[in-house]
Amino acid sequence: MPENNPYLIVLCTCPDEQTATVIADRLVEEGLAACVNILPGIMSVFQWQGKIEHDDEYLLVIKTQESRYQDLEIMVQQLHPYELPEIIAVSIERGLSGYLEWIDRSTGK
Repeated sequence: MPENNPYLIVLCTCPDEQTATVIADRLVEEGLAACVNILPGIMSVFQWQGKIEHDDEYLLVIKTQESRYQDLEIMVQQLHPYELPEIIAVSIERGLSGYLEWIDRSTGK
């Protein structure tokens, strides 16, 4: 594994299962993500336009490479219904080498 780790987990919440599935499918089809987990049943509490909101959402846990992030972000914004979607990337510090190599193969490296 290289010293500057090129792997990311990207988190993105979606308003419903259909949106989550459409985004996940497109990211994997386009080679922008190796895998996307869709976690149902989360509740998000946040402030938006001056009031506290409580929304049931689906969380996407997206595994990708740093080099694919910009295109991934653009695609999520194009497909996402929110005015300001949550798109947060976190570096993967360590991982099973075979799994990380699979991310490479799946995302076109």
